[in-house]
Amino acid sequence: MSVKLEARDVSKAFVRSKGERLPVCDRLSLAVEDREFLAILGPSGCGKSTFLRMADGLIRPDSGAILIDGKDVTGLEGGAGRAMVFQSFDLFPWRTTLGNVEFGLENARMSASERRDLALHYIELVGLKGFERAYPHELSGGMQQRVGFARALAVKPSILLMDEPFGALDIQTRDVLQDELLRIWNTERKTVLFVTHSIEEALYLADRIAVITPRPARIDRLISVPFARPRNEGVKTDAAFLTLRQEIWHALRGGIRI
Repeated sequence: MSVKLEARDVSKAFVRSKGERLPVCDRLSLAVEDREFLAILGPSGCGKSTFLRMADGLIRPDSGAILIDGKDVTGLEGGAGRAMVFQSFDLFPWRTTLGNVEFGLENARMSASERRDLALHYIELVGLKGFERAYPHELSGGMQQRVGFARALAVKPSILLMDEPFGALDIQTRDVLQDELLRIWNTERKTVLFVTHSIEEALYLADRIAVITPRPARIDRLISVPFARPRNEGVKTDAAFLTLRQEIWHALRGGIRI
């Protein structure tokens, strides 16, 4: 496979109110293959989300480069085949499901009917057919996150960046949406960079896991997930799954700062 997204020696520090520099990422390098599902796993506050925002161009690194298909896109916000799904749903409360999904298409060169048809296709893909005219306050948290999926997918990105998208959901809804994400990924086959703090979630979803050190973030290790696809809930009770989960937990616990 070819490399789809690459970070080369990316570093970032934030300046606190008293002028003190807080290093967040330090010479972080990572290559994500085309159509790969790669999870980024690390302790809270280690710089995972900052790195993802640099990959999307929302934050510019102090040094280093972000490349897509070998082209330098460092600091270029959005575009370049990327779409972002956040933990917070970030839906426009005054827009319906259809209106929210259409939003990302409004600057595209297509007619209103084409935009509507494409939005309706992705609304159906994420399981929200029948809720096209519902407003966010009329939807559950899981349904709102599905709208976020549909909105991101509708712009047809080649890379989907997901920042703990299930972090605000209850366990049951989280499990359902993990399966939905796998179903959609099997259909769309996007390159996915998925930030999480859940070892089980990373093992269940990903092809590979990048384990991040405590801040400042670097790649501690890359782990190939050995479980065949398609996956279902049964893999979570497999002895190999439980053993690998324990190994990753010990690796993370050794680096966590109390």
